[in-house]
Amino acid sequence: MKNVTITVEDSVLEWARVEAARRGTSVSRMLGDFMAELQRREDAYERAYLAWRTDERSWQARPAAAVRSASPQRGSPRKAADSGAAA
Repeated sequence: MKNVTITVEDSVLEWARVEAARRGTSVSRMLGDFMAELQRREDAYERAYLAWRTDERSWQARPAAAVRSASPQRGSPRKAADSGAAA
């Protein structure tokens, strides 16, 4: 493990000391845990992004018929019922 020197506002340091005490840990440990969690989140996001980018299926266009069938139809019974026209 390495030591790091940081500069923070006095009010931030006071909050960090109180928060660390409330959690039963040190400011140093709390900051180390925070940075480790941030690293895990960033790494997981990067892996998911790269998996999405390399998934060729996501870049293929759907056939026009599939797009049309997924669109709502005008004058459908559901729309008529929602507008109060059908009773």
